[in-house]
Amino acid sequence: MADIKPFTIAIDDHQLKDLKTRLTLAKFPDELDEAGWDMGAPLADVKRLTKHWLQSYNWRRAETELNKLPHFVTDIQCEGYEPLSIHFIHVRSKVQGAIPLLFIHGWPGHFQEVPKILKPLTEGGDGVKYPAFDIIAPSLPNFGFSQGTKKRGFALEQYAETMNKLMLKLGYKEYVTQGGDWGCHISRALAHLYPKYCKATHLNMDSANAPEYLKNPILALQHAVTPYNKREHHGIDRSRWFEVEGHGYNVEQSTKPQTLGYALADSPVACLAWIYEKLHDWTDSYPWTDDEVCTWVSIYWFSAAGPAASVRIYYETNHNVDGRKGKIDRYKIREWTSGVKLGFSHFPMDIAVRPSTWVRTLGNVVFEKEHDSGGHFAAWERPDDIVTDVREMFGKGGGAFGVVKGATGYTS
Repeated sequence: MADIKPFTIAIDDHQLKDLKTRLTLAKFPDELDEAGWDMGAPLADVKRLTKHWLQSYNWRRAETELNKLPHFVTDIQCEGYEPLSIHFIHVRSKVQGAIPLLFIHGWPGHFQEVPKILKPLTEGGDGVKYPAFDIIAPSLPNFGFSQGTKKRGFALEQYAETMNKLMLKLGYKEYVTQGGDWGCHISRALAHLYPKYCKATHLNMDSANAPEYLKNPILALQHAVTPYNKREHHGIDRSRWFEVEGHGYNVEQSTKPQTLGYALADSPVACLAWIYEKLHDWTDSYPWTDDEVCTWVSIYWFSAAGPAASVRIYYETNHNVDGRKGKIDRYKIREWTSGVKLGFSHFPMDIAVRPSTWVRTLGNVVFEKEHDSGGHFAAWERPDDIVTDVREMFGKGGGAFGVVKGATGYTS
């Protein structure tokens, strides 16, 4: 369509100069003796990364690499809100009948999570041995190089509406999704609101409640009499750690995002430390390079709406500021949905690792795979696992094979 335009990432020189100035003037806190990651991002690590960002890191080189991907922008308007320019990566397979797959990132992620799985799913899917996919990886509104709204109440309904309208605008009348974190929640919102279009979701986060006898009697009985396996035992401990020791950011972002926003918008070191803590704590000893971290955080720092805009999704999801009926909140997305097939890849060091009986309360689960390693940013940490699992779920013999009419991913 005419209003879908190619996009090139091109950060102004004055923005780069401003970043350098702020990094130069950074003032660091002190640190207690023998302080570790349990107290937050260590001073030595943040100082090292700040120095690297200032003196060694080359944004222009990173920008050139990012621009090797096919970027686009187009305007999407949600009901009751202003039109927003939405940025997205779009890679079409050469295989006729490729499966349209919408990759939805979360926080503190972005479109940069998708590159490692792009070629295997689009080019590696030959339509004969492996199913082929078209991949669409947007920057959510308020994130990355998408614009942000100026109106309150932009919550899960609006994020889902934006994603659905984008897919329809690209010509995909039916599609599937893949995601973790907010990508999981938005996929669930799509399942509730747009089951006519969103036909299946593959998720790498276990956001679900324990089965209840009144709602899920068979699952509740199974949960009561079946011992947890090794993965599930570990998951209980991991999830408890997150709820007790790792959840503070969520409380702040869900209650006072504006206050936090002053630090995120004014101080690149604050933005770095706030995000880097999660990159460390939510992964399975992933060997982040300093360049990887700086590119990851730079996308937030240089984002179109600014880094403070990205955390508002927490507040808006947890507050019904416009009094809408039937609001899609954290409770609603954990209710059963019919007609949209579900698949789960379980990674042991994610922030929510639930028993299988829990995730089966969400809908028709047609695929599950347990992995021995991996964490929250699965497409970046464990891309081969995500590729394998998506192929298995949507390939011939998989539980979601043929779920998109006329797009099985195969040539015959």
